[in-house]
Amino acid sequence: MLPAMAAKPKIAIIGPGRLGKALALALKRAGYTISEVVSRNRTGSRRKARELARKVGALASTRENADLDADLVWFCVPDREIGVASRLLAPVIEWKRKIVFHSSGALLSDELNVLRRRGAAVASVHPLMTFVHGSRPLLKSVPFAVEGDALAVRAARRIVRALGGEAFTIRKPHKAAYHAWGAFASPLLVATLVTAEQLARTTGLSAVQARKKMLPIIRQTIANYEALGPAGAFSGPIVRGDAETVRRHLSVLRKVPEARDVYLSLARSALRYLPARNRTKLKKVLEA
Repeated sequence: MLPAMAAKPKIAIIGPGRLGKALALALKRAGYTISEVVSRNRTGSRRKARELARKVGALASTRENADLDADLVWFCVPDREIGVASRLLAPVIEWKRKIVFHSSGALLSDELNVLRRRGAAVASVHPLMTFVHGSRPLLKSVPFAVEGDALAVRAARRIVRALGGEAFTIRKPHKAAYHAWGAFASPLLVATLVTAEQLARTTGLSAVQARKKMLPIIRQTIANYEALGPAGAFSGPIVRGDAETVRRHLSVLRKVPEARDVYLSLARSALRYLPARNRTKLKKVLEA
């Protein structure tokens, strides 16, 4: 075991964006020392690094002048930049006895192979959470999917536990499916809601009005899903077996073809996974 990992390691954050900021602040609150915040050599990126570094008591640097005097280096950059950034930083320091994470939900720990070959223990450590401008989600109770070298995985589990999160193992062949699952849970859920807004506009409502009017039923549906599970939360014409209403829905949805496509896909999924009466007639309506 690395001697530094017996206590809370000193951590360098690569990337001061939404994820890097959330992690750095959470790690600081959990008692970790953030030694450095490393950014690209661009005005906006350097500004973000300086602001975050002030908040966590760290040094702000760029990839060109990074010290990386840390026990653990955590890459919080977009997926397409992980390999590039790791190759750029590979010759900067001695990587033996260091632990390195990246936080891509889709890419494997192998994206850090250039550092692994130089002696680092590497892992992918991905929080199953959404990070957007204007929102600061807490990491307490958030699941983190972890995959990589045994030493790095052990370190990740300790850190996630300190953050109040829940680490779980994801096997390499399952990483893409895991990330697609996350897409259904957040961005594609938002896509479904914005499609509903567009349909509401055919009734004379604006998108803003539709959003406001949908929020009570959305909140109650999520509450029901949490408390009762999917079957208990499922309502509407499919669970009742009302094939004629579904037929009318599909007819009016011809005005919004994208919404009709979404409706058909989700209705077919509902027939497969959720309780429904009159399945034979419903299937015929959806096939027609």
